[in-house]
Amino acid sequence: MGQTARVSAITWIAAASLAAWLWLLLFQGFFWRTDVRLPALREPRTWPSVCVVVPARDEAAMLPSSLPSLLAQDYPGRAEIFLVDDGSRDGTGDLARELARRHGGLPLTVDSPGEPPAGWTGKLWAVRHGIALARTREPAYLLLTDADIAHAPDSLRRLVAGARTGGFDVVSQMARLRVESLWERLVVPAFVYFFAQLYPFRRISKRNKENKENREGTAGEKKGKRTGTAAAAGGCVLLSAEAAERARIPDSIRHAVIDDVALARAVKRTGGRVWLGLADGVDSVRPYPRLRDLWRMVSRSAYAQLRHNLLLLAGTVGGLALVYLAPPVTLVVGAALGDPATAVLGGTAWLVMAGTYVPMLRYYRQSWWLAPLLPFTAFLYLLMTVDSAVQHYRGRGAAWKGRTYPRPEPVADEG
Repeated sequence: MGQTARVSAITWIAAASLAAWLWLLLFQGFFWRTDVRLPALREPRTWPSVCVVVPARDEAAMLPSSLPSLLAQDYPGRAEIFLVDDGSRDGTGDLARELARRHGGLPLTVDSPGEPPAGWTGKLWAVRHGIALARTREPAYLLLTDADIAHAPDSLRRLVAGARTGGFDVVSQMARLRVESLWERLVVPAFVYFFAQLYPFRRISKRNKENKENREGTAGEKKGKRTGTAAAAGGCVLLSAEAAERARIPDSIRHAVIDDVALARAVKRTGGRVWLGLADGVDSVRPYPRLRDLWRMVSRSAYAQLRHNLLLLAGTVGGLALVYLAPPVTLVVGAALGDPATAVLGGTAWLVMAGTYVPMLRYYRQSWWLAPLLPFTAFLYLLMTVDSAVQHYRGRGAAWKGRTYPRPEPVADEG
């Protein structure tokens, strides 16, 4: 009887996992597809002015590979770069000026805002300073891009054309991260895959009724919290200056550790339209050669993503176990116990999982044989998420380049 009960429980777990994967495959915005790229582009008759804002903290190692690509942008309209040196100790600002002298190209201004006041993350304080400098030029668009992102020569041109063609207030591209070391191959494509599963790109560009009302100022005051699916990728965000002012960017999100998602929500909450997709010609040059480098990248913000909520943490751990770990475990256990039904259910769930991962591996030019290893990678992410919570309760919060951010207090005037 006990043996039968155990087999029955394992069978039900395998069945639940397969049901979850069939639902994800068909009803989660087709998150696994990688064909969400910049839409068909029509070049405007008159190119709007753009200011590029680059927050940079201790980025001297990255700038030689990234900044020249911004200076060399082939943009028909007026464009200017503002690099904000966020308290760097490695000569980031001086190097940026030297690179501008050496390479020429778009005008570059380097400035520093000083240390952020209480309630601000360092990056958003730097972004605020950069936007304030940019507004003196009265640009139509702001390109917010990180100091470790390299852009193809036509990147800015394509972003602006995409925003104008689709009528978007935000056009963001998920930069292609580096995948050279063994750990990068195992972890990086999965990072983007999990992000797309959480924020399906196809849903982000949809404009629901509430967003339209918010922009028109009718229901916004009453229902302004409803935004639908909203996200952006902080390494490359083209933001209309009008939408930034309407959503009070970055003041309204000054406490956010995951600032790109918070920005998209703020814009969509005030009626703006957001587009997010995978990048062609926007690449991260930052290496993550060791597991501990990738571990830090994920764990510094994973618990913030869960709103520092223990119940959400428990649900996430349980969900990851059911969806990603149960398929191989139930396959092995079913085979060992001579239970073909459990083995088939678990194996089918694992097959569906691996199949949905293959397109992302192809996007990253990686071999398909990494697809069956996704449960192992998911287990690593589970441990990183738990570690993120542990670090938070130890008082370390979200640590990045010498700064630690505790759980943010609510912003009273966030509206």
